[in-house]
Amino acid sequence: MEKRIIARGVLAGAVAGLIAFLFARIFAEPRIQDAINYEDARHEAQEALDRAAGVAVVHEHDHELFSRAVQGNLGIGLGMVAFGVAMGALFAVAYMVCLGRVGNVRPRTLALLLAGAGFLTLQLVPFLKYPANPPAIGAEETIGRRSAYYLIMVLASVLFVILAGILGQRLRDRFGTWNASLLAGAAFVVATGVLMALLPSFHETPPALKDPQGGIVFPGFDADLLYEFRLYSLGAQLLLWAAIGLVFAPLADRLLAGLGPVRTEPAREASAA
Repeated sequence: MEKRIIARGVLAGAVAGLIAFLFARIFAEPRIQDAINYEDARHEAQEALDRAAGVAVVHEHDHELFSRAVQGNLGIGLGMVAFGVAMGALFAVAYMVCLGRVGNVRPRTLALLLAGAGFLTLQLVPFLKYPANPPAIGAEETIGRRSAYYLIMVLASVLFVILAGILGQRLRDRFGTWNASLLAGAAFVVATGVLMALLPSFHETPPALKDPQGGIVFPGFDADLLYEFRLYSLGAQLLLWAAIGLVFAPLADRLLAGLGPVRTEPAREASAA
């Protein structure tokens, strides 16, 4: 059964990746191109300032292996489908681990809950601290640090949600399911907030470029463009995880229904019989 569940997860991930790609291609990709155009124009303005100041300008010719058309269509498409497949397989493994161990939850409902948890822990929480940036945002010397802290945020959010689930299970008998869920959720929010406060932030949006007299020769990065890029990036991930859950849920429900009911408490049922 494990292979069949993982196969359905991979299928759901592939479909979800394709849906997310179509969304990103329509909404996010034009903003990426706008950011690249800004970066190129700002670089030219900086070179003009350097020449006016008598600073030698060294031209670096970077030959791209793939054109922007290929990167923005085939490249991002294959990348998002591959990412969706990987997330779908990971989702299926988590589904098998949770199946029958989280109380009396229907297989279809469990799939939707896990998809929501995946979006929360792998995308939304890390995004709130370290949101996605288009080209021209961020310094090259901080790429390694930013990536490391982002990974820490991802791993910590996954750990926190697991611990919150365990806490909710332990508090359920004393406070009831609803109150236990609220307490566990509050613990997750507090732990996440403390970690966000402890981790460093990066504010590297390019300001306006000025000449020696203080006059603006090139504007800073457009705040609306940055907002739209981040909004559409998060929207693509939301679509990805929503599609994984919605596609996987009926497939898993149909598979498990054909195999008979999932026995969540086999030992207790056996003793009762």
